[in-house]
Amino acid sequence: MKNGSLVFFFLTISLYPYAQGITGNWQGILLAGPQKLKLVFHIKPDSAHSYLSSFDSPDQHAYGLPCSETRVKGDSLKIGIKLINGGFLGKWNGSDSIAGYFFQSGQNFPMDLSRSSDSEVVVIRPQTPKPPFPYNIEDLEYDNPVSGIHYSGTLTCPKSGGPFAAAILITGSGQQDRDETLFGHKPFAVIADYLTRRGYAVLRVDDRQMGKSTGDVDRATSKDFANDVEDGIHELQGRKEIDQKKIGLIGHSEGGLIASIVGSENANVDFIIMLAGPGLKGSKLLVLQSEAVARSHNPGENSVEASKNLTKLLIDAILYSRDSTVQFEQAWKGYLSWKKTTNPAIVAVMGFSDDTSARAQIRAQLDRMNTPWFVYFLQSDPAEFISRLHCKLLALDGSKDIQVLADQNLAAIETALEKSPSKNYSTEKLPGLNHLFQHCKTCTVEEYGQLEETFAPEALQKMGEWLDKNVK
Repeated sequence: MKNGSLVFFFLTISLYPYAQGITGNWQGILLAGPQKLKLVFHIKPDSAHSYLSSFDSPDQHAYGLPCSETRVKGDSLKIGIKLINGGFLGKWNGSDSIAGYFFQSGQNFPMDLSRSSDSEVVVIRPQTPKPPFPYNIEDLEYDNPVSGIHYSGTLTCPKSGGPFAAAILITGSGQQDRDETLFGHKPFAVIADYLTRRGYAVLRVDDRQMGKSTGDVDRATSKDFANDVEDGIHELQGRKEIDQKKIGLIGHSEGGLIASIVGSENANVDFIIMLAGPGLKGSKLLVLQSEAVARSHNPGENSVEASKNLTKLLIDAILYSRDSTVQFEQAWKGYLSWKKTTNPAIVAVMGFSDDTSARAQIRAQLDRMNTPWFVYFLQSDPAEFISRLHCKLLALDGSKDIQVLADQNLAAIETALEKSPSKNYSTEKLPGLNHLFQHCKTCTVEEYGQLEETFAPEALQKMGEWLDKNVK
């Protein structure tokens, strides 16, 4: 799901450039419907005329998120982050406050910033690999001469032996860097380190528009990202340290769907490991996800049911027609029916105070959903790809995952595998693990960044032992 199952921000801030007066920490409260989030920005001088910045979202337990651009001009400061389309615009009073608004996905939310004493939080991630490393590390770049897309990534290989079985890591939803960095966690760096120490080569690549990778994102779908993985396979096929008969894919979340697309079309794929990869049709998976995420906040069963039904009617409208006017008419008809059967208190809590605001919110929701990527995901049925696989496959899901529900998902994968030419496959539900394969407590999405653990050791071990038995 490259357009984001997790919450990130793209920020643009306007300030007045009084030399070093602009540096320091700034905080504000973002009010978006019933949601209230504190944001803290950290601005530091990089040289006499340039700056670096990062930001925290403490309520989401997300700290030290890097900003890709910080520019000062006139009375404005622009801070950019590539992760999603949004931002903040404001004016600095030359002292201790900035008046402005936060915007995202076509909506604006008033938000003022003030100087803060909050210092930048040091995020503890004990599993993040640290040098010295007992293996070779190569930062590489390669191109697709036809599409013109340029890729940047890291290849890790054992120092001796070879040629080596190799895995390409495929990120989940949203634009991710090669380490799949989320809330300070770097799960792909952890996986690559573990597997390379175990004797495997691992290629991890920056998604489009991350690092030095290029390529269109706005019009891209999971199928386009599958083409990117094909380019990664081609890159490995040209390397003498790689065993050409043992190149496989490890995909997390949407990366599991992408891996199954590639594996269904490329006979050179020797194995696939799906980490919370979808087996259910996208439209069904997202309804289940909506219900589970709502339930994780304990709002009461009626509210959970209302949230699920509202999600379903919006999805049905997107699938009903490709015409945006027809989509809105279908969604509005569904909303009026939903409203009649829903407790008015629940309707109000969900932000639909009157029909005018309801119309605006529904249009904004449809605009967010009505992208090539989202429509492809809703329409895609992973079972169609999985049922065509010839390669070896391991599917792992966490029992506490509320984004890809383990029982329903693994059952769909198993049913598809039974129809496939593949005779070597295994599925397993790992107890106590969430969508990021962390041992969780509350097991909500918000907890991902709060946990110190990046990736459960038993999940790493399951992958290593399966590879040793079936590949190495």
